[in-house]
Amino acid sequence: MAGRFFDEWQVGDTLTHDLRRTVTETDNLLFSTMTHNTQPLHLDAEAARASEFGRILVNGTFTFALMVGLSVGDTTLGTLVANLGYDKVTMPHPVFIGDTLRARTEVVELRPSRSRPGQGIVTFRHQLHNQRDEIVCDCLRSALLRSRVPAT
Repeated sequence: MAGRFFDEWQVGDTLTHDLRRTVTETDNLLFSTMTHNTQPLHLDAEAARASEFGRILVNGTFTFALMVGLSVGDTTLGTLVANLGYDKVTMPHPVFIGDTLRARTEVVELRPSRSRPGQGIVTFRHQLHNQRDEIVCDCLRSALLRSRVPAT
């Protein structure tokens, strides 16, 4: 699975990524501690049980990173120059340990780079769904990609 070059994308292209991931307690614990996120809702079962959710919530930045990671093989693997930014990140539903997540991507904008001939900016809309088909994360990602056909 290789990523696509800038000139191989069209606005409206949509991909459902084959990779899926069931989130484990270890994923959440390691990510939360590695990033120094000591939010009790991610680490303390008693605090989480006392919350409105009644159980540990998976760290939202892990959820976001997983969504992007699941998309890379089909979108930018081997063609990326740089990720330029992430916009409008939302998390409309919580993620819990044991949820199985899958990603979907749509191309929402394309534009050739004005300053880098032979490259262009693709804006992807990534969505992450759980096993109940609820959207658990959504964002726009701007990526600078190489073109297959070099600038002349």
